[in-house]
Amino acid sequence: MSIISRRGFTLGALGLGGTALAGCGNGVGSAAPQQIDARVDTTLRYLYDRYPGTRALYEKSTGMLVMPLITEAGLGLGGGYGRGALRINNQTVDYYSATKGSIGLQIGAQQFAHVLFFMTESALANFRRSSGWAAGADLEYVFKDTAENLRAETTTSTSPVIAVVFGQAGLMAGASLEGMKYSRIIP
Repeated sequence: MSIISRRGFTLGALGLGGTALAGCGNGVGSAAPQQIDARVDTTLRYLYDRYPGTRALYEKSTGMLVMPLITEAGLGLGGGYGRGALRINNQTVDYYSATKGSIGLQIGAQQFAHVLFFMTESALANFRRSSGWAAGADLEYVFKDTAENLRAETTTSTSPVIAVVFGQAGLMAGASLEGMKYSRIIP
């Protein structure tokens, strides 16, 4: 009888432990989606107030990925991470993480925000279909390290994805999205 009770106890403990871990790790009952949405709202208010020309990008876009805070650090090897939301018609449809790794002459840390404006339906569909979309040279940057004004020709651009990088703070030179990988998450 002691073997059956030990086996029953072990199986019961594993079952309860697995259920508890699954509940913790999948975002069910978590406030994370509301926190991300609140940060996205705050980031968009800041963007539109500080750079009014970005409203024209929003109005022409088919969707936008808002990453309120990306944190990067490096000392030879570097990396970055952040979480945000994909919005279509000003409604959150999915949540994403952004990760980045790098090797080279680098030292420091920085934080910044960025928004990817998807200017065509096909660019948005390709982003949503991919299992892990990597930002590369096909992005057009509105502005990088300085807060220069949005130029009129940028809002009439034919680029499928336009990146707006802003709010840099820290001691690392330059904020770039090249090599950044975006993956859908359940916060």
